[in-house]
Amino acid sequence: MDNRTVPSILLWAAAVALAGCGAPTPGVKIGFVAPLTGDQASHGADMLHGAELAIAEAAADGPVFPGARVELIPLDDQHSPAQAVAMAKKLAADPAVMAVVGHLNSSCTKPASAIYHKARLLHLNPVSSNPDISRQGFDTFFRICATDDLQGPAAARFAWQTLGSRRVFIIDDLTTYGRGLANEFEMAAKGLGFLVLGHEGITQGEKDFTPLLTKIKALAPDLIYFAGMFPEAAVLIRQRFDLQIPAKFLAGDGVYEPTLITLATPAAAEGIYVTALGADIHTVPTAARFVEAYERRYGRLGAYSAYAYEATRLAVTAIRAAGTGDRAAVLAAMRSRPAAEGILGVHRFDEQGDTTLRTIGIFTVRDGRFQFLEAVDSAD
Repeated sequence: MDNRTVPSILLWAAAVALAGCGAPTPGVKIGFVAPLTGDQASHGADMLHGAELAIAEAAADGPVFPGARVELIPLDDQHSPAQAVAMAKKLAADPAVMAVVGHLNSSCTKPASAIYHKARLLHLNPVSSNPDISRQGFDTFFRICATDDLQGPAAARFAWQTLGSRRVFIIDDLTTYGRGLANEFEMAAKGLGFLVLGHEGITQGEKDFTPLLTKIKALAPDLIYFAGMFPEAAVLIRQRFDLQIPAKFLAGDGVYEPTLITLATPAAAEGIYVTALGADIHTVPTAARFVEAYERRYGRLGAYSAYAYEATRLAVTAIRAAGTGDRAAVLAAMRSRPAAEGILGVHRFDEQGDTTLRTIGIFTVRDGRFQFLEAVDSAD
């Protein structure tokens, strides 16, 4: 069985063992929410493993304050905004929950963030990249990753400068994330001089894109850009291959998932490009200890594992700094930090709660796996 998809448990027993303690002590809780079932479960499992590792390390360091150990509460939002809201309300109603790490999808994070704000609950988001989330003005919100108004233009510049593309057709999945990223890419592409041949939306869960791809083939683009998640991307890539469309394929970070290659088939996925919300974590010197610990415990590192780990570590640090199981104190401890050193670098959060780390990674598929090409500062 793939240990990435084994159902995760609350880490109480593991925490006690790692800390070398005897009788259980009272706990404070950190909520974790992502899609743990359904077609995006591999992303959710990768994120959960990162959060689990951070909690296990926190347990080994001892109580977060006298008499209290930290416990992770994993919940499944099924990449559904309605379910995300329900899970957010569940966490907000539990007075022992001091912070939340989540969600994956921007369409889930945006409505849930309002609930956390109302509950005055520290909300650390690993990878929801739609910029409008932080523009809501919630002082409870902190984001670990770069945003799509950075990722989209970086992708357009890569396509123009490195791929030499000039004629593009854009597809998105009509979600908050997908449509937002596609629009950012389109604006930047037009500014560079691209001829945008069309921009259409698909629906998550669709299985036949042949009519759309046949239309695209007739327009003769040299690039197809997709903003969405890997299950739909896999279908697009496989059917593009079957129709022998020669255009290059470039996609956003939601497609950076090794399962994509299996779903699309290695032959069809060969040579596609994706952007990611940072460099290859294996190339980041400050992340070396994390990578070794994660791969020893779980095996292959997921695209979003480091971000969930980082967010969870920051939540634990805020609880330790507060020294009490009080949400207001934990939030104040997080907000009072001028900088936070982590495995991805030093985070300084702006007035909207966005990190000042702005690196975008570029990957391609070669010989059946993702290979890192380059990291660019998204301000370039």
